[in-house]
Amino acid sequence: MQQAVIDSFYQNRNNDRAAGMAAYMKNKFSFLGLLKPERERLQLGFINQAKKTAFIDWEFVFQLWALPEREFQYLAIDYLLALQRLLHGGDIDKLKLLITTKSWWDTVDVLAGNIVGGVCVRYPELVKSQMLSWAESDNIWLVRTAILFQLKYKASTDTGVLSLIILKNNGSKEFFINKAIGWALREYSKTNKEWVKIFIENSSLQPLSVREGSKYI
Repeated sequence: MQQAVIDSFYQNRNNDRAAGMAAYMKNKFSFLGLLKPERERLQLGFINQAKKTAFIDWEFVFQLWALPEREFQYLAIDYLLALQRLLHGGDIDKLKLLITTKSWWDTVDVLAGNIVGGVCVRYPELVKSQMLSWAESDNIWLVRTAILFQLKYKASTDTGVLSLIILKNNGSKEFFINKAIGWALREYSKTNKEWVKIFIENSSLQPLSVREGSKYI
């Protein structure tokens, strides 16, 4: 069934749409031209079957990641989302490899806020052993992941960890890092507006981070 879903993607490619999709992503990746609803329709049977299994086929995940068309990386992520209950702490190195390979915001943000965030809930020791380390990485996508991994935590957000990771990167000139800082603060402001307001007022953040983080304040 794995090869069947790959074949179905190729059989339904749309070269006219593919060019526009690649341009939108600054031509960093090739596309098949599959819009999300069509892609989800084509992969539905495979995803439903995968949910019945008791293991994650990492060889297949990395096979998808190696394929040139971006839709296959999206399929890999949807597969992991469907089976995220099976992820364990030891998978963090595999997730790190996905984050640092073919990196761009479209894959990294889902991996960060959904998958890595979920693993860290179940294995909180990863926050100290991995997230705080990633926050100091030379790889901007690991930094972005460290900033965003609590994105969906709401009232469970560890503000000590959030502030520490943000302040480790305060002063960065990197757009994707400053944007992530603002996004994390904006999202948490929906839960604790006063904390975010005070944090922004006392942190001398980059203008982009302040603008994004202050949206709901």
